[in-house]
Amino acid sequence: MNFFINTVIFLGTFAFMEFMAWFTHKYIMHGLLWKLHLDHHDRKVKGKRWFERNDTFFLIFAVPSWLCIMYGMMNGSDFRVWVGAGIAVYGATYFIVHDIFIHQRFKILRHTKHPYFMALRRAHQIHHKHQGKLEGECFGMLVVPPKYYREARKNLRKA
Repeated sequence: MNFFINTVIFLGTFAFMEFMAWFTHKYIMHGLLWKLHLDHHDRKVKGKRWFERNDTFFLIFAVPSWLCIMYGMMNGSDFRVWVGAGIAVYGATYFIVHDIFIHQRFKILRHTKHPYFMALRRAHQIHHKHQGKLEGECFGMLVVPPKYYREARKNLRKA
C-alpha cells in the first residue's frame, strides 16, 4: 500500500509542477522577476554568454525539492521525499525538454517527426515570438494546446 501511495504522491507532484511552471512563467517570470527572464527572450540582452540570468530560476524549484527530500529523509522517508522527488524529476524533464530539445543548448534531439514533439517545439516558438514582458501565450511546458497538434499532424501529412 505504501508503494501505491508514494507513487500517487510522486506522480501527483510531477503533474502539479506543470501548473506551477505555467503559473511561475506567466506571473513571476513575465511579471515581478522579468529582469531575470528577459535575457531568455532577448538575445541582445543575453549577448554571447552560454548561461542566462534566466537559468537562476532552477533554484526556485530545486531548493523546495531538496528541502522536501532532506526533511522527508530525516523523518523516516515520509511523504515529503516523494513530493521532492516529483519536483526533481519534473525539473530534470524541464531541462531535457526546454534546454536540450527546444533551445538546442546541446546539439542533440534535433530532428523529430513525432506530432507531440513537433507541437511542443511550435508552441514554444510561438511563446518566443513575443519579446515583451506582457504579451505572450503558451506559458506551460509539457501540456500543449490542441491547435499545435493539429498543425503538426497536418505538416506530417504534407511531408
